[in-house]
Amino acid sequence: MLDDVSLSFDEVHSLVLIGPSGGGKSTLLRVMAGLQNPDEGALEINDEAVNFDEPSLRKHRRTIGVVFQSYNLFPHLTALENITLPLEKVHGIASAEARETALQALRRFRLDNHAHKKPAELSGGQQQRIAIARAIAIKPRLLLFDEPTSALDPEMTGEVLDVIEELKQEGRDFILVTHEMGFAKLVGDQIAFLADGKIIEAGSAGQIFDAPQSSQCRDFLARVLKY
Repeated sequence: MLDDVSLSFDEVHSLVLIGPSGGGKSTLLRVMAGLQNPDEGALEINDEAVNFDEPSLRKHRRTIGVVFQSYNLFPHLTALENITLPLEKVHGIASAEARETALQALRRFRLDNHAHKKPAELSGGQQQRIAIARAIAIKPRLLLFDEPTSALDPEMTGEVLDVIEELKQEGRDFILVTHEMGFAKLVGDQIAFLADGKIIEAGSAGQIFDAPQSSQCRDFLARVLKY
């Protein structure tokens, strides 16, 4: 549940959302992805209003790449088919072009040797990288990552975070929800701390991690950074 959330940044390419579980981070991401409608309020991305009628939402969703914590790959399809399917069915791209776009995305993330494997034949890190390749393949204006490493062990987590850092270096626009505080500090142009459905404070990584202004943020960081 979100409560009177308001957030606006200029010239920010990467925004990281942190805070306790149940604080509203994933809900905010779903609203931005056009997967959940707010009861009231307005949403603008890059100065363009997002309308919440169904035709407008369908158009909006085509411009947003979303990576979930549970991969959301189709288990009966190969890695290649998981990428070509939305290109063909949602974006209307011809089969041959969709296949080439998908292969380029797999090569981009060093996954081309796994193109014809189904998810069950891949590690968790490989599955999540395929999910990222699928999100990139549609050429989105914005990428949304909802705790993309929460289901992974430390080694696989490193694989996925390396990919996201590469996207950061390329200048991709993205919003990331994560509990990896060190990584949040590394990749976030701006950090927003959410709790109880509200944005308690927001600022640069240095401001939030080195000099948090609210007691809620200070207490949260003290707990998660203790060890």
